[in-house]
Order: sequence, then structure tokens, then C-alpha cells
Amino acid sequence: MARAEQVLVLEPQHELKFRGPFTDVVTATLKLTNPTDRNVCFKVKTTAPRRYCVRPNSGIIDAGNSVNVSVMLQPFDYDPNEKSKHKFMVQSLLAPYDMTDMEGVWKEAKPEELMDSKLRCAFEMPLENDKTHENESNKPVSSSTSVKTEHSVLPKSASASLDDGEVKKIMEECKRLQMEVQRLREENVKIRDDGLRKRKVTSAAAPHASSSVTAMRDEGLSTRILALCVLFFVIGVIIGKLAL
Repeated sequence: MARAEQVLVLEPQHELKFRGPFTDVVTATLKLTNPTDRNVCFKVKTTAPRRYCVRPNSGIIDAGNSVNVSVMLQPFDYDPNEKSKHKFMVQSLLAPYDMTDMEGVWKEAKPEELMDSKLRCAFEMPLENDKTHENESNKPVSSSTSVKTEHSVLPKSASASLDDGEVKKIMEECKRLQMEVQRLREENVKIRDDGLRKRKVTSAAAPHASSSVTAMRDEGLSTRILALCVLFFVIGVIIGKLAL
């Protein structure tokens, strides 16, 4: 006698697709829907039980409800020239009204009461343009951008482990350092302008005046470099504390 027609609606109907890379577990979802007015028992079987983990692999779907089955493919060495021969079968039967033991129902079920649907497995690797997009998103940013990112993003991500007082102190310290750098910049500009004025006045009188102006300019540049070094050092200490 022919088997009864499957009452469950499967999504997808014929093929489970697994998208690589397959160096980690890859999961595909199989949705089972019961459109009838009866509860339906189901089982999910595979021809390669060691390669897959299925949750749930059996159960009861109430009338009008659906269940999402997670099919987890275990890591393996993918060969694009090898076609997948793995298959899945969804077996089902109408649950008796007085059912108390689901395993007993499966054992006592008659062959004509069982319904089944088969699905094949397909393995896919990411497209080349997807790989290119991933590589571009993983490109390193410039040093200036990375400093800004660490300065602005890391305190926010670590703020969950700090109280409001510590976060406030860090922000105040950053503001103070910014003001200090701005002050040093203004002093450097002032020293440079004074040096230029003195150079114009004394350039014709004494040749050694140019060397003194150069020394003053170098001193202002050194002050600026020192201030920036201090700023980056303090930011590094703050980030280190947040990481700990």
C-alpha cells in the first residue's frame, strides 16, 4: 500500500544549503509547519549522522504551529570537486488523540501511516566579490584614525565595567590634556612669530642672529613633539587601564 502524502510543509522543500567556509560549524535552518487540525509527530534523519547535529531531531508539532530545526554541519576539509551525497528525511505521522508515549507511537505505527519527505544537501563557498568585500572591511586604518578610534570608542565599550566616577575622571583628564596641547601650540606659534620678527630686524646686523632664531624654532618644535608624546603616553595608560 502506498504511503500517505506528507502533511507537513517544509521550508526549504528539496535542498538544504550550507555556505562555507567549512572550518567551523555551519548551520542551516529547516522550518516544519503543520497546517492541519491534528498534532503531528516528526523525526529528522540523515544518511551521515556523524557529520551533522540536528536540534530538535524529533518532537510534536501542534495543529497550526511550526518548528525551526537547526541542522549543524561539523567542520571538514572542503573539496569543490566532490559532490555532496548527504541526504535528510523528515518522517511524520498524525499523533493519536490519546497519545502518552511518543516512542511507543513510532514503534506501533503502520507503514501506511508514515509520511516522509527527502532533502539533499548542497555546499557553497562565498563568492569572490564577497571575499573582496570582507578583505576591504578588514583593511587596517591609518595611525591617526586608530588613535582617534581608541580614544573615543574603547572607553565606551569598557564603560560597562567602570562606574560613572571613573569614566568622568578619564574624560576630565582627556580634556585637560587637550587644553594643555592647545596651550603649547599657541606658545609655539608665539615663539615662532617672535623669532621671525627678530630675524627681520637683526638679519642685516649680525649673521649669528639667524642661528639663534633657528635654535628658538627648534626649541618650539621640540616642545610640541614633547607635548604630543606626553599626550599619546597618557592615552595609552588610560587604554591599558580600561583593557585590564
